[in-house]
Amino acid sequence: MTRNNPAEAFVFWAITLTWAFYAFGALYLVGPIVAWLLAGLAAAALYLGPAMRRDLRATGGVPGLVWLWGAGMIAMLIALWAGHFDWGLGVAKTVKSSIGWAKGWALLFLLPFAGAILPIRRIVLIRSQNIVGLCTLLLLPLFVLAPSLGLPEKVFVSPLKAAGGPGPEYFTVYLYTLDPASWTPRWQFYAPWSPFAGLLGVVMVCFALEDRDRRWMVAGIVAGLAMILLSKSRMSLVALVVCTVTPRMMPLLARGFAWQLAAGLMASMAMIGGAVLDMILNGVSAFKSARADSTRVRETLQRIAYERWQTEAVWFGHGTVQPGPHLVEYMPIGSHHTWFGLLFVKGLTGFLAFAIPLAVHMLAVIADSIHHLRGRLPLSIMLAVLILTFGENIEIEAYLLWPALMLLGIHMREMANDTDAGSASH
Repeated sequence: MTRNNPAEAFVFWAITLTWAFYAFGALYLVGPIVAWLLAGLAAAALYLGPAMRRDLRATGGVPGLVWLWGAGMIAMLIALWAGHFDWGLGVAKTVKSSIGWAKGWALLFLLPFAGAILPIRRIVLIRSQNIVGLCTLLLLPLFVLAPSLGLPEKVFVSPLKAAGGPGPEYFTVYLYTLDPASWTPRWQFYAPWSPFAGLLGVVMVCFALEDRDRRWMVAGIVAGLAMILLSKSRMSLVALVVCTVTPRMMPLLARGFAWQLAAGLMASMAMIGGAVLDMILNGVSAFKSARADSTRVRETLQRIAYERWQTEAVWFGHGTVQPGPHLVEYMPIGSHHTWFGLLFVKGLTGFLAFAIPLAVHMLAVIADSIHHLRGRLPLSIMLAVLILTFGENIEIEAYLLWPALMLLGIHMREMANDTDAGSASH
């Protein structure tokens, strides 16, 4: 497709070559590099103004939501330094954790900032994601047949792991993995593990639904569904429904008959509410028992993280995750859940530094999706991010969510331009 400027071309190829980067174990480095380069270009466009080449000039000022995310992520860095100082973790660990912040939490500001300032169209991101979906479909037979053909689970670990990261799995190329509970194959595609691959599949479906070319739309949707089903992630199945249906229901809130219908449903709940509640509780129980061992480990990790945060480090946390006991299969305390992880690692300061921008941004996107179709995809992304926070640590997975985070910035620009146009007309 046509790229209108070098920034669009750079973004297009950075997304389109996802599988090529994965083949070299480079994805964990690509995401942060792209984010910092684009943010640097956006800062240059703001600083140079009319002196910037015409097709790369800033599209406007920095939206308030972007500033809020920036303030939150700076507060996150301050909480990190305070936690390391409180627990005497030393300069070396503080520097290493600060670099981790630059590759993780910082992306939640840098990418929306770049998307809001640079003249990049959302269709470029949407089409690029669907091209990745087509590549996924072409590779699918190899992944599906690999266990039957006796091919190894792990292809290789990239030497790029020397650059540093959360673990070797971020630099490892897999064909499939075996579920330790059932010893059946699960697929993680270009993600470090299967549940995250399922959520990436949900995001791919949400992007695909916005492509006006039906062929590319179908490619993206089928690829996303394959990622969801083959990852065998329970969370992704729930997210697929929530992230695709909810945004398309929001415009109904602006119509009177929808409120009348809601009132009727609320009245009927007086009669059938008990049965509905039982059905929901039974569904939750079945959901948890589908992978009982995983559920037990996660719940125990969360309980330990919460209790130790409350009793040991309320304001700034412990500075870093810590090895867990045998009870949780030695999983790190502060992992597998963004909110409990924030409390444990960065305390109440870090928790609020993420919760406040997320809540304000969510409300803004919900309000826009009621009146504008442009709000559907951003709301889908925000819902996917919210769901992801309850099963993963969002900061160490931002490197694969960077196209979605950039689209949130593009949407902020669209909302800000509407506000400016409305002010000018008055």
